[in-house]
This record gives sequence, C-alpha cells and structure tokens, in this order.
Amino acid sequence: MRLTEFDQLVEDEFGAERAQWIVQSQVLPQSDRTAAELIENGVDPRVVWEGLCDAFDVPEERRLGVDRPGK
Repeated sequence: MRLTEFDQLVEDEFGAERAQWIVQSQVLPQSDRTAAELIENGVDPRVVWEGLCDAFDVPEERRLGVDRPGK
C-alpha cells in the first residue's frame, strides 16, 4: 500500500480534521507505537492501517475505503 492510499483511508474513515491527529497520537496496542512512528520505522502502511482499524473497531466493510467513480 502506498502512503497516499493510507492517508486517504484514514481521512475517509475518521474525517479530515481528525485523521492526522489519530495518525500522530493513537498508540497501537500491539506495538506500543503510534501509526506515524511505525510508518517512519518502515512498517508497511497496510499493516498500520489494519492496526488502526482493529484499535477503532472499524467494520470489515469499511476497511477498503470509499468507492469512488473511475476507481
């Protein structure tokens, strides 16, 4: 997963105002690091996204993002 895709998924799920705050501050239980720290340390954004989804109980049907025309 590209970082731009990760950013879009986070924004779609949590909203533009909260997205970056969550990435910078939400400590993921399985790693004791924030999403930003994990990505900075080379963890695949897809793994980080799955960790955020688990932490926030995002339903499976929303984990693939919003359908957009032409996608």
